[in-house]
Amino acid sequence: MSEDLTQQWLTEIKSLKQQIAQLQAERIATWESAEKWRKLYNTEAEQRRTDSQLFQQTIASLKAEIQKLQGIEDATLPDNETVTAIQQEVAQLSSLEELKTKLTAAMKERDRLLQALKTEQDNHSQTCKSLTTALGDAIDGLKRQQGAVKEGGRE
Repeated sequence: MSEDLTQQWLTEIKSLKQQIAQLQAERIATWESAEKWRKLYNTEAEQRRTDSQLFQQTIASLKAEIQKLQGIEDATLPDNETVTAIQQEVAQLSSLEELKTKLTAAMKERDRLLQALKTEQDNHSQTCKSLTTALGDAIDGLKRQQGAVKEGGRE
């Protein structure tokens, strides 16, 4: 009888060891998944920042061109070559109608770029929320597994 009880305990210990090993493997897999999501989030966030900077530069460039076409000298133009190029382009315009057409096209492009920037910002926000939720879920799963391992050790 004692031998049966000992065998039962040994079987139970072996089973618990297997459960612990399985939970540890699952914990590692969950951690690796969380790391993967963190990397994806960081990559996406960096891409959104880069895109945003490019759009801001384009908008600033278009604003400077519009101001120049309206005859407003802007001290923030990057260099003399740019100023000279803009002045040459404006000098080639032979009528007020051409100037209006050029200005209208620049303003339409500005509006399109502003809309594209807003869309990118909205997409970034949604991506951020999705990745944050996924990361939170992964962390919650890891915590639940850690709690299960701790509870399993107490019984």
